[in-house]
Amino acid sequence: MLSFQPKNVTKDLLSDLPERSRKVLVDRFGLNPSGRTRTLDAIGKEYGITRERIRQIENHGLASVRDSEGYAAHAQEFEEMKRAIAMLGGILAEATILQELAKTPAEENHVIFLLTVGHHFDDRRETSDFHDRWHTDAQLAESVEAALSSLYDAIELNRLTPEEEFLQLFAKHLKQEGVKPRDEHSMRRWLLISKRIGKNPLGEWGRQDSPHVRIKNTRDFAYLTLKRHGSPMHFTEVAKGIEKLFGREAHPATTHNELIKDGRFVLVGRGLYALKEWGYEPGVVRDVIKGILKREGPLSREDIIDRVKRERYVKDATIAVNLQSNAFTKLSDGRYSLAK
Repeated sequence: MLSFQPKNVTKDLLSDLPERSRKVLVDRFGLNPSGRTRTLDAIGKEYGITRERIRQIENHGLASVRDSEGYAAHAQEFEEMKRAIAMLGGILAEATILQELAKTPAEENHVIFLLTVGHHFDDRRETSDFHDRWHTDAQLAESVEAALSSLYDAIELNRLTPEEEFLQLFAKHLKQEGVKPRDEHSMRRWLLISKRIGKNPLGEWGRQDSPHVRIKNTRDFAYLTLKRHGSPMHFTEVAKGIEKLFGREAHPATTHNELIKDGRFVLVGRGLYALKEWGYEPGVVRDVIKGILKREGPLSREDIIDRVKRERYVKDATIAVNLQSNAFTKLSDGRYSLAK
């Protein structure tokens, strides 16, 4: 996106500094060929001075660069960076800026150096809510972060929302903070500022602390597979679905074991699993009958079979056999109720 090479600009900006100041900045920002940054302590030990003295040298070096003729000579490049960041959204996570403005990994440290030394840009360091970010408009930054916080508060823990719908919701919170409508690309970049909001591998958004967003294990992949399918699946189909959707190898036996352990899944037939959130209740057929009779009161044999088959993939005869349990009583009118 930039028409110039950041490495060439940093080289010019550092060229007139005293040797020690130049070397401290090169080491601190990783402007050497290796790209490795060094701590204040490490540099201080090399020179035999305190880390605080190295910090002073670093700050003095940055101030000297800003006051130099070289800085004034590259005003056009700094303005171009400012326009680029404004066009991308005005406030961006540092990782997003590097992805958009650095053509190669080797350029990333040079871009950060230019952001640091440029008077156009202000940084906000990482917090529990937000990633490291940079902005060119302080008021916009405050409003976007406030909208991200209120958006997070409005999301239910385990709710997943398709991206288009999620962007519409975000737009409402931005409007409440006085932010004028922006294109979807800018809003997606703003979402990346938050550490508490995230997107799962299927492109659905929600709270980052939800197991449906921050995928950790086979169970989470199985949940997303079943949710995408929308109806009960055999555990072998779930394993195949994980491989197809996510490119992740899933052994059927392992998948089966994980489904058994997790309360989000309900066994509804021989090897068939559904999501509990779809209204399926855990337990064997007898437990399902108990739950139905407890909710609805006495029912005929036919009504019980009909309702059980909404929750379990079993034969009519299996349900009839379970009705013979002493957990149930057959009334004089032929209906069944819970035994007292």
